[in-house]
Order: sequence, then C-alpha cells, then structure tokens
Amino acid sequence: MSEIRSEMKYLSSHEWARLEEDGTVTIGISDHAQAALGDVVYVETPEVGSSVNAGEEAGVVESVKAASDIYSPVSGEVIAINEALEDEPEIVNGSPYDDGWFYKVKPSDLSELDNALDADGYTAIAED
Repeated sequence: MSEIRSEMKYLSSHEWARLEEDGTVTIGISDHAQAALGDVVYVETPEVGSSVNAGEEAGVVESVKAASDIYSPVSGEVIAINEALEDEPEIVNGSPYDDGWFYKVKPSDLSELDNALDADGYTAIAED
C-alpha cells in the first residue's frame, strides 16, 4: 500500500502539494504514482521565474515504463526547482515526498488548493 500523507493536498492525476510555513507551495508526485511508473529516469520541471497555472501541464516525468505529464495544483511563479533530479531522477522513487520534490511555487491564489483532494479523498482514488 502506498504512503499518503495527511498534511498534503493531492490531484487525481497523482501530484501532491504541500503548503510551507512561508506561504509557498512545494509540488511533487505521490508515492502511488512513483510506484506505478517504476524506475524514474528523467524529470522535466518548469523554469524558475516562469508561471504555472492550476490544472495545466507544468512538466514531465519519465520512467522505464512511460512518460507522464505533471500538472500544477496551484497557479503562481516558480521560485525553485529540485536541481538534484537532473542528475539523480531516481530520488523520486526513494523519497517522493521529501527529497524527490519537483518545484516550488509562490502562489497567486492559494484558494486553488481548496479544489485539491485531501488524504482521504486521494486514498479513495489511488486504491481504486
């Protein structure tokens, strides 16, 4: 069974969003998603300084099995990317919620996270 953390919000497309103390939002893919993908071999993140829109494509994650688009749970400016994933994309498999995050956003409308699923809602679709 996949780990699903209660402090995060989730999209049905398997991205997670964590609201940080400074008001930024960190985004990655769920444990369920990385397990389904298999060995991650490449991660494409948005550029620092670019804008992302909630529900729209913001990057790509590729594994030995498939390539999947990454959708942003929130709109805003990308303020950081996880540069470690450039050389070691497999970090996503070992630590999807901690070391394997994808990018951080300064949100333009934090209320967009209200549209995301809580842990219980995500559990219901992930285990379906």
